[in-house]
Amino acid sequence: MELRDRLRQGLVIPAHPLALTAERKLDERRQRALTRYYRDAGAGGVAVAVHTTQFAIRERGLLRPVLELAAQEATDLVKVAGVCGSLPQTIQEATLARELGYDAVLLRLPTGSIDGLLAHSREIARILPVFGFYLQPAVGGHVLPYEFWRRFAEIENVVAIKIAPFNRYQTLDVQRAVEDAGTGVVLYTGNDDNILLDLVSGCTGGLLGHWSVWTRRAVEQLAQARAIGDGDVPRSWIRLNREVTDANAAFFDVANQFHGCIAGLHEVLRRQGLLAGRWCLDPNEDLSPGQLDEIDRVYRTYPHLHDDDFVREHLHRWLA
Repeated sequence: MELRDRLRQGLVIPAHPLALTAERKLDERRQRALTRYYRDAGAGGVAVAVHTTQFAIRERGLLRPVLELAAQEATDLVKVAGVCGSLPQTIQEATLARELGYDAVLLRLPTGSIDGLLAHSREIARILPVFGFYLQPAVGGHVLPYEFWRRFAEIENVVAIKIAPFNRYQTLDVQRAVEDAGTGVVLYTGNDDNILLDLVSGCTGGLLGHWSVWTRRAVEQLAQARAIGDGDVPRSWIRLNREVTDANAAFFDVANQFHGCIAGLHEVLRRQGLLAGRWCLDPNEDLSPGQLDEIDRVYRTYPHLHDDDFVREHLHRWLA
């Protein structure tokens, strides 16, 4: 119940990036610094071994060390481990997360029938509390109907669902399913294209790749969303949502079908000094043509959205 209560309060949960050296080896010092940044920025949790961390950590033998580093630094945060793959692989990853002290798993579902996916989910929920994950097809997810989410919300030990299809109709399917199930499952936004409006229209908090950068501002924005509550949404909030979405388009490389989404986040963290470079595990994964100019543009246009001063003040301590 403590986990459910904390999630219901509304948390900023950044999807944790992977810090690499120029040789594309794990940079443990900067990996720890990132987690310290999220903690001190006021995040309520971290999500590790997820898309933003790069799924390839599994084949590179980095899953355990990356999970361990975050667990050591995020002792007072809600720790969510991404798990994926076949049922045996997902069971193995969830068991590892439990061993390392994680509070929940973010379950990336394979393809399959509704009954098969629900059976898969029940097996994992026996190991750790489950965050459901509606992932957009552009980065490997698939469309799931209302029927699935209604039955999924009734699984014991499902505590939350991250809604990230980047689609209003599919988002409403999940919201309606959870309301109809009436089981108290908490909704978290993963729709990086509509973060702030989601926070005042049914989502309690967010588990987001976008919140892996400029996290201090994200914490402030969630507090503002709580203050709005069920009241009238001011025009200033709608404008701010548009600005955050515009920044996200640059970071996530929407113009090029998200090809540079991880490198875009790395570029922001590199500018702040949290990362040494924007290297990804795949040497072919980098910014798309024109993406750097777009990141420059949003930095110039929306200086109130970044938290560079906060990072500059504390960076030496996080890197110590």
